Amino acid sequence: MPTSAHVDSWYAASANRELDLPVLQGELTTDVCIVGGGYTGLSSAIHLRERGYEVALLEANRIGWGASGRNGGHVDTGQRLGQRALEKLVGPDRARALWRLGLEAVDTVENLIERHGIECELKRGNLHLAAQARHATALRREAEHLQRAYDYPRVRFVPAAEIGSLTCARGFHGGLLDTGARHLHPLNYALGLGAAAVRAGARLFEGSAVRAFEEGPRIRVTTDRGAVRARFLILACNGYLGNLAPRAAARIAPLNNYMLATQPLPATLAARLTRDDAAMSDTLAVINYWKLSADNRLLFGGGETLTGRAPGNIGAFVRRRMLRIYPELADTRIDYGWGGTLAVTRNRMPDFGRLAPAVYYAQGYSGHGVPIATLAGKLIAEAVAGSAERFDVMASVPAPPFPKNPLLRRTAIAAALLLYRLRDRLG
Repeated sequence: MPTSAHVDSWYAASANRELDLPVLQGELTTDVCIVGGGYTGLSSAIHLRERGYEVALLEANRIGWGASGRNGGHVDTGQRLGQRALEKLVGPDRARALWRLGLEAVDTVENLIERHGIECELKRGNLHLAAQARHATALRREAEHLQRAYDYPRVRFVPAAEIGSLTCARGFHGGLLDTGARHLHPLNYALGLGAAAVRAGARLFEGSAVRAFEEGPRIRVTTDRGAVRARFLILACNGYLGNLAPRAAARIAPLNNYMLATQPLPATLAARLTRDDAAMSDTLAVINYWKLSADNRLLFGGGETLTGRAPGNIGAFVRRRMLRIYPELADTRIDYGWGGTLAVTRNRMPDFGRLAPAVYYAQGYSGHGVPIATLAGKLIAEAVAGSAERFDVMASVPAPPFPKNPLLRRTAIAAALLLYRLRDRLG
C-alpha cells in the first residue's frame, strides 16, 4: 500500500470510507491512462467508463491526497472570474458559454453525488463578502448584471446594513448571496468518486507515481514498478504536475494554501457565525473562505505561501486571519491545521489544453476546483470520444505562461504574492 497517508486534517479524521487500492506492478494496456487521483482524474474515469472506454488511473499517493482532499469545499457557480470581467477578457458570447458551463459544473457535482450515493455533507449557499467599500460596489453591479443579462435569479446583493442579520463576521461592506452555490466535505466527495469509478470498472492504482511518458502509436506511461500503454493520456495533476509536462507546467504557479478546524461550537454560536449555514468567502486578493462542518466546527481557510515554505504552526497562522473576522472565537480551541498545494494561473481562469492530439490536461483552477475540475473530467471524456466543442470552449480561454527561467518564475510569483498582500492591507 502507499506510504503517504492523508495529511492530518479534520477531513481525514472524518473520512467515511477507505479505498483499498493496489500499486501498479508490471505492464498493462488500456484505452485511456489518467495521471492524478483528484477530481479531474476521477471525474474523467467515471465519464469515460460510462462511454465504454477501458481506464487505468495512476495516483502517486492516495485518492484525494492533494488539493481535492484538503480544500474549502466550496462549489460556486460560474467561473473563477466574474461575468463582467469575463466579458472583457473573451467577449460576451464566449462569456455566456462559460457561464453556462459553470452552472453545469455545479449540476454535475450534484448529479454525481446523487447517482452514486456519495455522503459528503452537501449544503446550499455562498455569501461572498466585500472586504472594502469599492468591492461592495463591484458586487452590487455583478449581481444586477447576472439578474438582468443572464436571467439568473438565485443571486442578490446584500447591503452592509443586512450583513449583521446573516453573520456576525466583522469588517464587511456588503455581499453577494448566491443560493445556487453549494458546499461539501471535499475528501469524502473525492473518496466517493473513487469508489464510483471502481464500481464502474475503472482500474485505480495508488502509490504509483508517474516518472515519464512517451508518445507513439501507444502512449507509454512509466512508474517505478510498472507501465501503462494507452491510446489517450490525461494529465490531471494540477499543482502536483512538477516536471512531468514542462509546457503545461509553465502555465501554472503552485502555491500552498492553509486551513484550520476549530473544536465543535455550540449551536447558538454556530448560527451567529453563519445564520443559514451558507459557506462564506471575502473579496481579498489572498482570499479568506470558511464554512461549518456537520458537527459545527468552523473550517476556515486563508493565507498563501510559495510551495516548500509552510508556516511552522499552521493553526496559529490561519487563526490570526480568522480572529480579524470572528474575534469572539479568541478562546476557541483549534483542533486541526493543515495545508496543501493548489495551482493558479496568471488570469485566475483554468487552463485546459492538449499537449498532443491524444494528450489532454486541465489545471490551474485557482480556488474554483471542486466544480470546474469535476466538469473538466466530463468535458475531457467528451473530447476523447470525438466531441471536443465544449472542451474547446474552456481551452480557448487565454492562459498566458509564467516566465520559463525557474529563478525568474519564482521571483515573479513571490512578487505577485507580495503585491496581493499589500493591496489587501492598503486597499
